[in-house]
Amino acid sequence: MSGLFRLKREYTLEHLTKQPVEQRFDTPLLFVHGSWHGAWCWAEHFLPYFAEQGFESHALSIRGHGSSGGSDRLRWHRMRDYVEDVHRIASQLDRPPVIIGHSMGGFITQKYLAKYEAPAAVLLASVPPSGVYQTTFRFLYRHPLLFMKVNLTWKLYPLIHTPVLAAEAFFSPDMDEETVKAYHQKLGDESYLAFLDMLFLDLPDPEKVHTPILVLGAENDRIFSTREVKSTAKKYGTEAHFFPNMAHDMMLEKDWRAVADHIIQWLKPTIS
Repeated sequence: MSGLFRLKREYTLEHLTKQPVEQRFDTPLLFVHGSWHGAWCWAEHFLPYFAEQGFESHALSIRGHGSSGGSDRLRWHRMRDYVEDVHRIASQLDRPPVIIGHSMGGFITQKYLAKYEAPAAVLLASVPPSGVYQTTFRFLYRHPLLFMKVNLTWKLYPLIHTPVLAAEAFFSPDMDEETVKAYHQKLGDESYLAFLDMLFLDLPDPEKVHTPILVLGAENDRIFSTREVKSTAKKYGTEAHFFPNMAHDMMLEKDWRAVADHIIQWLKPTIS
């Protein structure tokens, strides 16, 4: 692969869909997961719940994640590849969907909105437009040896390779051990180049985004601070809303329904 030429590959993408029994909204929803996750994280609660509320609901696993192809070349995938994966699924739908992104998925959403049209978007515990440098220092401070391993191997999995580490990063302390283990078994590795894109190589440009955006954060998030979430909202001309007693994986926490209902109440006038 030369610097002047980059081979384009098209991978099979996992695409989960929940159709509403009674469709109350014409605009579909497309959920985009974060680092280490896949479409499964939305299938647990959000996909069926939003379908029950009348939304045609979709979730994809970006290349190298979940059941999508490309895991053999995971370390080489870039943020622009993930954006094109979202566009591939979005373009297959009857209407442009609302894009709902969590964590890295929020970063992907910001990059997507700078290039493609969407009626609205939601950022859940999202990577801020300034990138993950503060998060990187927090991981480095808490787990310096693991972070050294990440940089030596070009693999991000060491940071969450045990249920204890995954629980520390993603979940509230009151999540039961068996549930944590079950979720941990579904986690995978993440692209090192995508991490570098989020660190400094390919940051979003909020000036290019004119889509209505809802910014949501978790008060007990150990990945992104409330200050970072507020800065994200400010960049997009809005204010962040925070959920108390909630950790990073807002769609898997015990109070996930409060998050879903807040999104629905915001969407109703926004996409009507």
